[in-house]
Amino acid sequence: MKLIDLVRKYRLVLKFIFIFLGSYFLFSSLYNWFLLIYDTENPIPDPLTQLVARQSGSVMQGIGYEDVEVVMHYTGLSMKLMVDDYFLAGIVEGCNSASIIILFVSFILAFFGKTTSTLFYVFAGSVIIYAINILRIVILAVSIYEYPQYSGFMHSVFFPLAIYGTVFILWLIWVRIYSKWRKK
Repeated sequence: MKLIDLVRKYRLVLKFIFIFLGSYFLFSSLYNWFLLIYDTENPIPDPLTQLVARQSGSVMQGIGYEDVEVVMHYTGLSMKLMVDDYFLAGIVEGCNSASIIILFVSFILAFFGKTTSTLFYVFAGSVIIYAINILRIVILAVSIYEYPQYSGFMHSVFFPLAIYGTVFILWLIWVRIYSKWRKK
């Protein structure tokens, strides 16, 4: 089989791969450029990481934990989430859901449908991922506070499963919606 025939036969797969990898590379590069702005002599967490940490603390206060404190770690590389002066979690850049949202958006763009629907789904899915991420940090902090013996399992198994499972379900929903559009 000639190369041109293979390209024609697998053009949809190739289109998906190029759009997915291209958008992932573009958005990841932009995000890394954004992070470089905050790479100074006095390192501080980026604004998104600080926001996620503060919102996680606010949710904990909202569910009844009174002495919640969110402060920058002395190294400046993370935000500390504490209850009653008890350190529960160090929230670092990897905890802010940005890289997961970039992965989600890249996949959706690779299956681009109608413009308004695609953009709405990208926005709604990103908000859902962001909110689930806040909830997972809160649940992790509460579980460490209330049940410290399960903290290893919660952090290494349950919480990656929660966030990546959410992304996977959102992808499945989108593919189902997208495939119906393509049939019309």
